Amino acid sequence: MRIATGTAARGLADWLSLAAAPTFALMALLAIGGGDADICSSIQSVPLLNGMASMYLLMSVFHVAPWLKLISAKREAPSRRAPPRISPPT
Repeated sequence: MRIATGTAARGLADWLSLAAAPTFALMALLAIGGGDADICSSIQSVPLLNGMASMYLLMSVFHVAPWLKLISAKREAPSRRAPPRISPPT
């Protein structure tokens, strides 16, 4: 199924794609800081970048493309808009 451009569902999909990278980055920070997953670990000193933290960090990097597209679109957009053309009445 293809979503038509300009629909509400397309807008929601765009927002969800922008939410992925920061969410995974936050999850990586939480995994580095330790949490419920470390309770089950038998290792006394957990390395700074354990398996879950590195996975979330990689997922964040892989989902950064929508942010890069948004930034590049902002840079390409003209800073001033041209005044609207008013055609003479006919």
